[in-house]
Amino acid sequence: QLQLVESGGGLVQPGGSLRLSCAASGFTSFRSTIAWFRQAPGKEREGVSCIRRLDGSTLYADSVKGRFTISRDNAKNTVYLQMNSLKPEDTGVYYCALVYMSRLGLNADEYDYWGQGTQVTVSS
Repeated sequence: QLQLVESGGGLVQPGGSLRLSCAASGFTSFRSTIAWFRQAPGKEREGVSCIRRLDGSTLYADSVKGRFTISRDNAKNTVYLQMNSLKPEDTGVYYCALVYMSRLGLNADEYDYWGQGTQVTVSS
């Protein structure tokens, strides 16, 4: 059974940095895409970034371009999200998700497996 476990969330001041990790266990294929989504209270889930495990191709939401970097370590079955220059509007629960397809996309409906989420709070 595939499982995704997020870690690395916390409280940080505006302008600070955090690195989130998403560790996958169980059967995983390189022909898959892993994404980060976030959800703030009272708001819909929003796609942040995704990465294709096979070749490392990436996609970012406009709201995080230039500030967030997604990367993967296939040997560790882990995907990272480095978040810099954090803003209060980045606050939310961050989820990683996986889909067995190679197309990049940030539509939550396309992802089949989800982690439990990790809280990120950006506040002074």
